Amino acid sequence: MNLTIDIGNTRTKFGFFEENELVEKIIIEKWTLSDLKKLVSNQNLENIICSTVKTVNKRMVNYLNQHWYFLNLDANTPLPIQNLYGTPKTLGKDRLAAVVGANELFPNENCLVIDAGTCTTYDIIDAAGNYLGGNITPGLNMRYRAMQHFTAKLPLVNKPIVIKSGIGKNTIEALEVGGGLGNILEMEGWIKYFESQFKGINTTLTGGDAEYFAKRLKTKIFANSNLVLIGLNKILNHNVEL
Repeated sequence: MNLTIDIGNTRTKFGFFEENELVEKIIIEKWTLSDLKKLVSNQNLENIICSTVKTVNKRMVNYLNQHWYFLNLDANTPLPIQNLYGTPKTLGKDRLAAVVGANELFPNENCLVIDAGTCTTYDIIDAAGNYLGGNITPGLNMRYRAMQHFTAKLPLVNKPIVIKSGIGKNTIEALEVGGGLGNILEMEGWIKYFESQFKGINTTLTGGDAEYFAKRLKTKIFANSNLVLIGLNKILNHNVEL
């Protein structure tokens, strides 16, 4: 059994895989090394991979290295795809794992991967398995927080559940519609742009806010909240087999 660990800005996802099948997923906001030990204690684990956007926890790395084959994903990790990003050391590991996941689900096809999390990222992997790069914009909650933080009087609002109109009738609605519908229209625009650049491209949506956008986007997409975990498992198996 493989364990994939995706440590994001706000949450950590643990994915347990039997070969290529995700059999269990656990999401935790705050955890300690003791919590991790309890999580893995009764599992028949052989291999573990970790991807983190934060500073690597050395105590965690030492513990996992002592007991299993452990891979900490970094810029030097061998990949089952070709990484053409100009600055691989600055590339977010979640972005990299997501495109590997898309390539696993749609081999030999062009893919646009949208990760709707703290930031919204748009990444391209082509049919030949080349990761070409992508773009980063503020995520939904970041938009709302920025409007409140950088102004004197605008309040902080939560993401809207229903957008009834494209015109806000009061300040709260103006913020909700501007942030929510603005983010949706941005996604629609980027999808159309990349469809014009690549013939027959698949759009895959993942991330913490994927469900919110999947219900509202008019363009045909494939939503998969486990894309990063699937990619991490693919990278792990690739290295185990080397």
